[in-house]
Amino acid sequence: MTLAVLCAFAFLAGFIDAIVGGGGLLQLPALLVLLPGTPVPTVLGTNKLTSLAGTSMAALRYGQHVAVDWHTVAPAALTAFVFSYLGSRSINLLNPYLLRPLMLLLLIGVAIYIASAKTIGLAHSPRHPRVRARCIGVLVGAGLGFYDGFFGPGTGSFLIFIFVGVFGFDVLCASAAAKVSNGGTNLASVIYFASTDHIKYQIALPMAACNVLGSVVGSRLAILKGSSFVRGFFLVIVAVLILRLAWDLSR
Repeated sequence: MTLAVLCAFAFLAGFIDAIVGGGGLLQLPALLVLLPGTPVPTVLGTNKLTSLAGTSMAALRYGQHVAVDWHTVAPAALTAFVFSYLGSRSINLLNPYLLRPLMLLLLIGVAIYIASAKTIGLAHSPRHPRVRARCIGVLVGAGLGFYDGFFGPGTGSFLIFIFVGVFGFDVLCASAAAKVSNGGTNLASVIYFASTDHIKYQIALPMAACNVLGSVVGSRLAILKGSSFVRGFFLVIVAVLILRLAWDLSR
């Protein structure tokens, strides 16, 4: 019964993550609640393997239908991979819950910015020359890669916001770029957690299959509906994440 419930959460997380990111804020708490007594690194490792499957599928599907700006995205993804591994190695040195207030403030800022700029994310108009875009991508990959390595939830949403607000991508291209970068961070974390025997494969593999299924449905819907739909869905999910974090901090 527990595995069935976790698989349902994995499907929903994959669906949401494929469109606008943020699925980890649904999937990770489910694992923490339904696997009591499991060490936190093992829960995180199980979550990362599940997420890697769905994110990789979403990146593949977006890559088949959306033009990915590899000159910007590839350096960001590679840097994110390296710093995600470092973040996972630092998991015992840092308290990720200290980041919750900062995450809440950042998400509120993201929501206000996207909601107030009515046309942002609807047109694809890159803002930076290629070299500058690569440098900014490296900085983004380093910061969010490290964060995703030792905690993770919300990384996809932050990546989409940065690719829209900083790089000038439309939200559909931003979603594709975010999936590539997020795939790199998840892979690095999985390598670390697997090497330290912190993955419950009997839980992670069935959840991964469901996450992939949700990812296929979500990415297909996003590609069919286009940037306006993704932008609206993004604002809804960010609002839900804000309420969820505010509730956690109030307890």
